Amino acid sequence: MNNAFASHFAKSMFLAVSGLAILTFIGTRMFTHVDLNLYGYMVGTIIFLGGFFYRFISWGERPPTKLLIKKGMKLLFRKSTPKTTVNHLAVYEFIWNRGIYRWTQHILIGWGCILACLVTFPLVFGWMYFTMDDTGYYNIILMGMEIMTVPADGIIANLSYNALNITALMVIAGVSMALYRRIKNMQARAEQTILYDFLPLYMLLLISITGLALTFMNVFLHGVGQPIMSLIHQWSVIITLIYLPFGKLAHIPFRPLSIFARNYREHYAEQSMKKCNVCGNEFVSDEQSKDVVAVLGINQIEFQTKEGYHLAELCLPCRRKYRIAQFSGFPTHDVKVKEANQNAKG
Repeated sequence: MNNAFASHFAKSMFLAVSGLAILTFIGTRMFTHVDLNLYGYMVGTIIFLGGFFYRFISWGERPPTKLLIKKGMKLLFRKSTPKTTVNHLAVYEFIWNRGIYRWTQHILIGWGCILACLVTFPLVFGWMYFTMDDTGYYNIILMGMEIMTVPADGIIANLSYNALNITALMVIAGVSMALYRRIKNMQARAEQTILYDFLPLYMLLLISITGLALTFMNVFLHGVGQPIMSLIHQWSVIITLIYLPFGKLAHIPFRPLSIFARNYREHYAEQSMKKCNVCGNEFVSDEQSKDVVAVLGINQIEFQTKEGYHLAELCLPCRRKYRIAQFSGFPTHDVKVKEANQNAKG
């Protein structure tokens, strides 16, 4: 199979686009229900997939990532995987530990974007669409099958009409919170840059505002200005999709791989822990320590000390002291007094 393609990127793109074509063929009943107004979003999504696979493959080919993915796949069916998945991908427990403000901000942005994608992509590729009977009822069609009939003025129908408006309001609220924090928080102000930190927020804001503007023009202005605003909104979405794999927003599609990392740490920590060669404290699993040494060796990076052990076999406080010793000439890593905040969290 691999010999049929020029590269992993070429194979991934071929399979992804072929899969989309097959699903679209089924969902639209052999391409008989295609909304050409959504054609631009379809092209933007395919370009996004190209950027995503390019970024993922170039990242996944690195020795540490390849090792993590390989071992993570083997541990995917651990009993704790569902709980870890919920904590990392649904409720963002790891952000809750940093503060309720940041957690609320991420919940609004994260779930606003996820729900918007769950609505948009099925419509774009024809996996879901609506038809209306003469009786005033909407038929919800999913993958070519009629799954529900609802009153046109009912709750479900109204939620369907306004799903993207609701997600837009969620994203606007979350982005506003993020912008306020980045302007007011001194640590954030010191670390952030316009292009890397602010640009993604501005792009999400543009998509949400122009999307809400379409609804406003349709409801209150009877469609005046809607064609132009529709193009502005469409281009804002397409540009964001093309940019997404290469900027800060890339952590959204990459986030599920955090499950691999969590399972890796927990599984091997349950087996045996590595003790620091200086202070004797347990700090990582034996497997992780061996993997770090092996990966550094693959990259021809050696941190062997004159005492006969590898720098990766030291806990973080002792490692910092050892590095200080190289500059000061005093063996600070041999001092038994530990750092006051060596176990600090957050």
